[in-house]
Order: sequence, then C-alpha cells, then structure tokens
Amino acid sequence: MRGKKLLPLFVLICVTCIPPALPQVKNIVDNTDLRIIDSLNARGLLMVSDTGRREISLSYDQALRFLQKSYQPHLWKNIRDPFRSAIGQVIFEASNPPFDSARTYLMKYPYDSIRIKRDEFYIWEPVRFRVPVKVSPDISAEQPEETDTVRLAAKAETVVMKDTTLMVVVDTLDYVTSSHRDFPFRYYRYPFQGDSLKAAVSVLLDAIEARDSSIVSITGMYSGKTNIWLNSKSDLMVRYWLKNDLNDSVTVWIGSPGRNTIGLYLEQGVIFRRPPMQGNISGARVNVEQQDKTKLQDIRKIVTKAQLWKYRTEAILALNQGLLSNWVKGGESNISTAFDVTWYADYLNKPYLVSSNNFVRLKYGLIASTHNGVRTNIDLFETNSKLNHKAFGKFDFSATALFKTQITKGYDYPNDSIPVSKFLNPATLTLGLGLDYKPNKLTSINLSPLSYKGTFVPDTSMIDQTKYGVAKDRRSKHEPGASLLVSHEFKPLKTVSVKNRLQLFTNYIHNPQNIDVDWEMIVVASLNWFTDIRLNTHLIFDDDTRTLLFTRGKDPVLGPDGLQKKTARIQFKELLGLSLAFRF
Repeated sequence: MRGKKLLPLFVLICVTCIPPALPQVKNIVDNTDLRIIDSLNARGLLMVSDTGRREISLSYDQALRFLQKSYQPHLWKNIRDPFRSAIGQVIFEASNPPFDSARTYLMKYPYDSIRIKRDEFYIWEPVRFRVPVKVSPDISAEQPEETDTVRLAAKAETVVMKDTTLMVVVDTLDYVTSSHRDFPFRYYRYPFQGDSLKAAVSVLLDAIEARDSSIVSITGMYSGKTNIWLNSKSDLMVRYWLKNDLNDSVTVWIGSPGRNTIGLYLEQGVIFRRPPMQGNISGARVNVEQQDKTKLQDIRKIVTKAQLWKYRTEAILALNQGLLSNWVKGGESNISTAFDVTWYADYLNKPYLVSSNNFVRLKYGLIASTHNGVRTNIDLFETNSKLNHKAFGKFDFSATALFKTQITKGYDYPNDSIPVSKFLNPATLTLGLGLDYKPNKLTSINLSPLSYKGTFVPDTSMIDQTKYGVAKDRRSKHEPGASLLVSHEFKPLKTVSVKNRLQLFTNYIHNPQNIDVDWEMIVVASLNWFTDIRLNTHLIFDDDTRTLLFTRGKDPVLGPDGLQKKTARIQFKELLGLSLAFRF
C-alpha cells in the first residue's frame, strides 16, 4: 500500500529530472507534469501553502457552549489566569440578562416582603412577680365633723403589692425563616438582613453604573474605523485623520473627558485657508458598519503544560576542627566533616485537590584524630514520601512511606574488624494510612492509625540481627501499629530557624506501651547567603534495639544464665559547627 502511494512521487521525480536538452519532448513532459501534479493534489499527497485562515461561523449557542467547555479548570495551567477570568466574564454576560434589565428588576424589587422583625429572632417567656404600687385614697367627700389631723392622714398615700407579668428574652435563635410565600431565602442569620441587602445592592448598582463603558466606532470618508471607549476613565486620546472628498486631511484628537461625553480637539498648529465659494458641495455622511459578533476568530493553537512538580536541592557541608598541643588535661587533635544533601520533589494539583511531598536525603561524615585515624561518625540514607487528598477543613487523607538505611559499613569502635551495620543491614520501612492536619504552611501533624513497620537484616552471617530486635532465626521483623509524624519549623529570630521532625510508632500486638521515638532537630543561624552555624541533634529510642550492659568500671554485667545482659538505651547524636549551604 505504501508503495502505491510513493509510486506517483517517484514518477514525478523521474520526469522532472529529464534534461532540458530534449526540445522535442518538452510539451509532452509539461503535460505529463501537470497531470501528475493534479493527480497527486486530488489524492491529498501535496501540501498546499496556507493562503489564509478559514472563516469560522458559529451560532450564539455554539459559541457559548464552546467557551463553556474551554473554561473548565482542568484545561488551564493556572485557574486564576486573566485570560480565563475574561472568558468567564464573557460567559456570564452572555448567559444572564443585561445590566439595565437587572438594575430595573433590583430597583423595583419589594424589599418590604423579605424583611423579618427583630422580635422573631428571640424566644420570649412571661415572668410573673409583684411590684409595689402607691395608691392615693379618694378624699373628695369630706365629713364636716372630721378634724384637720384626720383629713391629713386620709390624704397620705398607701403602698400596695400588685401582681405584674413581663415578657423576657430567654434565648436567641441562630436563624429565622419567613412564612411569606415569596420569601426567596431559606433563612436569615441576623435581623435587618433585608435592609442590608437593599443597601448593598444600591451601592454596587451605583458603582457598576459609574464604571460601565461603551465603545463607539468613528469612521470617515476615506479613513478606517477608530474605536473610542466612553466612560473608561483612562483619559486616553486617539488621533484621527479627518479627510474630505479631495483626500485632504486634518488631525483631530478624540477622547472621552467625562461620562457619556465625546470630546473633539483640533491639533495645534493647523492653519485653515478659506477657499472661495464652490458650486458643488459634497454631502458629509457617516458610515456605520454592523459587527458580526457570532464569528469566532481563529487563533493559533498554543500548547501549554501545567507545572505540577517543583524540584529543589539543598547541600550542606559542615566543618569542625580541634587542635591540642601539650594539653595537660588530655585529649587529642581532630578534624571532622559532614556532608548533608537533600533532594526535594513537591507535587500540587489544586483542581483535583491532590498534593505530594517527597525527599531523598544522604548524610555522611568522617572524623580524623591523631591516634585513631579516619573513622565514620555519620551515615544515613533515607527517603520520605507523602500523598495527600483534601478531606475537610485543614485535614487531608494521607498515605506515608518512610525508608531508612546506611551506605557504608559501621563499626563499634575501637573494634574495627567486625561490622555492626552496612548497606541495607539494617533497613527500616514504615507505611501508614491516616489523616494529615496542616494548621499552617510550616506545620504538619500526620496520624496514621493503620501503619506497618518492617526491620530487615538480609546478611545475618556478617551482621548481628539481634541488635535491631530481629530474632536469631529470622532476617526481618514485621510490626503492625500506629504512627505519628510531626514536622514543624519556626523562626524565633529573623536569621535563626528551628526545624523539628518527630516520629512515634507503637506496636499493637507487642508491648504497645513502649513507643519508638525518632526525633531530629536542626537549628540554623545564618551568617550570610551561603554560610551559617548549624546545630543538629538526633535522638532515637527503640525498645527492641538492645546493647550490652556494663558497670561504671567498664565490667560486663552478667545475668542468671551467665551471659552478659542487654538493655534498651537512648541513642543521641549532636553536631555543632560552621557549614556551607548550597541551594539550587
């Protein structure tokens, strides 16, 4: 099939390669060329140059549906893009009544029908009690035989206790609805909300009417069309060439100095010559062209790709040095260095409410002393991945995965012949499902009630797996439980930052009261853009990781079975020194 399609092209190449020194077959060749080109063109095998854009004709409904599909958030790199906001405004204006209709409706709306009295927001109950009331006796009919003392006593007021009932507010309702059949809301949350609605509508209507703009097209006899915005409040003046029938022109400036006003200004330095009266005067006219707003201009296709991933790297080189010479109290000179590099990869997809934070960390350090030579004092390789999906409020559904091991062999100095650790021996894997609470950008509290912790020592012939809680006859240990991961950063000073990362784990089926602790703190005091003083502390406690027990005199402590006892201890490491930081 491909050969059939390439055959006409091959014939065309062969024919066009015939030397021009054969005049007797020139006409035949020309006719053959034309027939081949027509045949190839009819079969769609020739690319025709684009001589113009194809005219696109859409109806009002088709244009509206097309823009509504293009407005969907998953198609945009940034849902707050100004171009997308403008398209949304056009869709809204096209899908809703014009402003003048909405304004007329809102101005004539009966706001009295949506008012609710303030009394309906309170719960009233009657309270009965007695109050003293002064009562004056009736002394209009005086007896002639009464004395002055008797009359004065009769005129005195008396106090009587009288029963009274008052309506008292005992509670306030959170919301109130109306029984009016045209009431459009489900409920009101506070009194006078209808009055607030009326006031807010009035303010916004005045603001929209003040900023509303219209475009006016100015045309002349031989000039193009010039668009002028009315009430744009931009004080923009447009230069316009006003021409007559003799193609003579004069410059005028057109603008909108005020609301619903067009200003025409003659350019300075223009001299008019009054010609003699002419017999024929051409009639001036204004040509108005109707714009077809149903056609959508064809635009060049732009392929965009949303930047969902963000990457960064942080490399720290720490240096420490100590020199002793003839020091009576003892000690030895040493120099140590530590290299800490972390690769970060963060994913954020706001339309789908999905985020992910990932990092890979390599930390390695050496120390050299006068008598002991070069030794390894830091060796850590870890990865951390967290996948979140928005749940509610500041909570996310979360899945976490943590992996820790070391790179090189480790020794329990001064014994440097038998290694106690090496790559993937041991290796720790922790998986968890739960909720992630983020009260702010610098704090994360991840609780995983469904968690798994696995400790692996594949090479049991070289590494003693019992040091890490693995049974003698096994190479791995599996623990179901719950984990808590807390990450927090704060700045007590402008140049000082403190980072804490705390991981807790408890085993559901074996000693759940013994909680594994892994806490690392990094305090950084910046000196300049690449140098800082760094304090790094690391505390680990694992009840299943046990070490040999010695007395203060360095003697082994033996058990009833004659073997040396082992116990779980707090592991602590601290580094303080000057570091060089590189971030890219």
